[in-house]
Amino acid sequence: MKSLALVVLLVVSLPWPASANQYSLRLSKVSDFSWENCDGGHDPVVITSLEVEPVPISIPGQVTIGMETKANVPLTSPVKAVVTLEKEIHPGFWLPIPCIKGIGSCTYKDICETIDTFIPPGEPCPEPLHTYGLPCHCPFKKGTYSLPKTSFQIPPVKLPHSLSSGKYRAQVILSDSSTRLGCFKINVSLAEK
Repeated sequence: MKSLALVVLLVVSLPWPASANQYSLRLSKVSDFSWENCDGGHDPVVITSLEVEPVPISIPGQVTIGMETKANVPLTSPVKAVVTLEKEIHPGFWLPIPCIKGIGSCTYKDICETIDTFIPPGEPCPEPLHTYGLPCHCPFKKGTYSLPKTSFQIPPVKLPHSLSSGKYRAQVILSDSSTRLGCFKINVSLAEK
């Protein structure tokens, strides 16, 4: 897969397609992108590198992503993901975005099941995962997962009103039944048409 962390971040952080009456704002640009592992990267699952070009990203448009993730433990279902999404409403003052229809500050009981809704079990992994021999279903074996710089076309994206233009930060915490597996932070600015 692009890497476990990238799929997790995309699954839980990006807006989902929906009917036109629910989403009326169209995303046009993503800028000020940055990321980091929480706690100095001491968790069993860490992002060791992540490159995104160009920044800003025009939407629709093309983006190139290169990434490496290291898992020091195997990841088996259920893998819980707790997402905290906040918007800066005044310099230094962040407002939590509530979980509404699976978007915002949400808890996902098992991201393995979430991945299975996008790539049904038994189907081959999509490109470029297949080309690079990257898995796309749980369990994920212990090891390093690398995606060389690969270009992707980003289609038009509609946003819910709660995700209008502005600066956002997200934190994603992965865990199994008893252990924190990984923690990642993303900062980004969104602009709408």
